[in-house]
Amino acid sequence: MSDSVRLTVEGGVARLVLDRPARLNAIDFEAGEAFRDAALDATRSSSVRAIVLEGEGPAFCAGGDVLAMAGARASGAEVTRMAETIHDGIGALVGSALPIVSAAHGAVAGGGIGVMLAADYVVAGRDLKVMAKYANVGLTPDLGVSTLLTDAVGRRRALQLLLSDTVLDADRAFDWGMVAEIADDPRARAYDVAAAWAAGPWRALGQAKRLVHAGATRPRSASFDDEAATIGAAFASHEAQDRIAAFAEASRARTAGRER
Repeated sequence: MSDSVRLTVEGGVARLVLDRPARLNAIDFEAGEAFRDAALDATRSSSVRAIVLEGEGPAFCAGGDVLAMAGARASGAEVTRMAETIHDGIGALVGSALPIVSAAHGAVAGGGIGVMLAADYVVAGRDLKVMAKYANVGLTPDLGVSTLLTDAVGRRRALQLLLSDTVLDADRAFDWGMVAEIADDPRARAYDVAAAWAAGPWRALGQAKRLVHAGATRPRSASFDDEAATIGAAFASHEAQDRIAAFAEASRARTAGRER
């Protein structure tokens, strides 16, 4: 694994950490490949039951490292290939049947918004600042921002963020529905969320996530058919049978207690 991205797995929880703190975790060519590889490794591993996305240092992710690209005299075609590489990683995260949480703190800018929103649940630090800033340098959205941001906050608010110098603090990002909760220590809280998922019915949670994403791009009838097949398969699993039996026993105990 590259020095710019770390991937560790413990107790079923994969931690994918952007580690370029001196650059606010802005993603250059090398980091883009490392991010893709880490995302693919995490989503393909049989030992992973939940994923945390994190950024080392004072910021979560400042998007693409435009200064590095300019310094390397990158061509437009090279930037396109880099975006496609990172898209492969984001697509693997969004398309996986694994629950994913982001720990977002400090600056989240440009493509960093797409990385953050590749998760299903976002825990924000109180110092969160979300901004697009693409147009400030004459660029356009990438890393899934045009779709993931719209899914999260709606078309009008997505355009407000992309077409202006709007900066969202943690409270406003929460009000917009971009983040699920605010924490004093977002990395610790995000890990606790992922650990609870990993110790619980993570397969059912992952399938719920998959169904929601799939439902956005297909006819309703196809989603209904998928839901029916998926809940049937879940019901037949040993995990569900054990949990249903425990639920039934607890229900009988509550009923007996009320009758006494």
